[in-house]
Amino acid sequence: MKTIIVALIIVSTLYAESFDNYLKRFDYNERTEMKIKSLEAVELYKMGEVEFVDIRFKEEQAVWSFPFMKKIPLNELPNRLNELDKNKTIVTVCPHYDRAEMARIYLTLKGYKSRYLTDGMIGLAGYLRGDEAKEFVEETKEKK
Repeated sequence: MKTIIVALIIVSTLYAESFDNYLKRFDYNERTEMKIKSLEAVELYKMGEVEFVDIRFKEEQAVWSFPFMKKIPLNELPNRLNELDKNKTIVTVCPHYDRAEMARIYLTLKGYKSRYLTDGMIGLAGYLRGDEAKEFVEETKEKK
């Protein structure tokens, strides 16, 4: 939680007007729309509507990752925005959701439609196993 607060302070310092405006329009709808669970995110990915972004550190990504995710560590995000598709919803992902929420706020302030995966990579790994994994691979392979 400390990390999120520090990030918000940094963002508010750098982008005070934008962050102020974001806070002024923040409501229950935004609170709902900023979050997404694995089931919905996977279905939207299959339809080509979302792009997953793994924002963990490179060392974490080297240990385990999902091949269908774009790998952009949080600290590299400002310099790599051009790699993201502005026509898709960007789903930010980390093991739980703390850094993913920081990335989502940053992307939102930069004009991207962005959500964070509430059940994190751990929840996604739990969802994409067995028959779900097989179906996911088959369905996404067809679209490439």
